[in-house]
Amino acid sequence: MKSRTEKWPYEDIVNLPHHVSKKHPQMPMIKRAAQFAPFAALAGYDDAVEETARLTDEMVELEDSAVDELHRKINEALCSGDEVTVTYFVPDTKKSGGRYVRTAGLIKKAGMGRIVMNDGLSIPVESIREIV
Repeated sequence: MKSRTEKWPYEDIVNLPHHVSKKHPQMPMIKRAAQFAPFAALAGYDDAVEETARLTDEMVELEDSAVDELHRKINEALCSGDEVTVTYFVPDTKKSGGRYVRTAGLIKKAGMGRIVMNDGLSIPVESIREIV
């Protein structure tokens, strides 16, 4: 540790006032911070990785007996007014396959090959995998 009598390097300029230009306005803090923000060296790389990482499933076809059971459960839920959990397939818009989604609620109506949940969600019956 240096004693108080020893000179520090740059001690003669440390306490000088900061120069402010009369010609050029000071850069706003937000722009100064942007200079040090990270950047993507490979444009689109993050999107490509995300797209590759997306998992997709193939839609499982139900047997006729399972389809009949599904229709029975839909009618039962409509008549009883009980809340159900529906597992259904959502196709991927960008590549083959898709994913299974689960939603819960009341079935408001059924017909024309679709069920409509109380929140307005319309699900094609052929996409439904399970109703509990």
